[in-house]
Amino acid sequence: MADLKYYDVIIEPIVTEKSMNFMSDKKYTFKVHTEATKSQIKEAVEKMFDGTKVAKVNTMNMGGKMRRRGNQVGRTAKSKKAIVQLTEDSAEIEIFSGL
Repeated sequence: MADLKYYDVIIEPIVTEKSMNFMSDKKYTFKVHTEATKSQIKEAVEKMFDGTKVAKVNTMNMGGKMRRRGNQVGRTAKSKKAIVQLTEDSAEIEIFSGL
């Protein structure tokens, strides 16, 4: 297991049409470090965004996609994404409010 600090866990928010629909249920989607655990993701969200309380975290390992360039065949890097469910009395995450 990697020695990750909370600011290394969350890489970037994922902004898609499906993830924007989840925001009405206080579910936010993030791209996270591939070795991050659910408890590390929960801690990172609560420390990075003031007033948030995490109810649960769902994670998915996304395998790399096959890509071709001419005769060369390879894979893109694998990644991990997390859907974070906030509690009802939790504050909203501001980075998604302007979208």
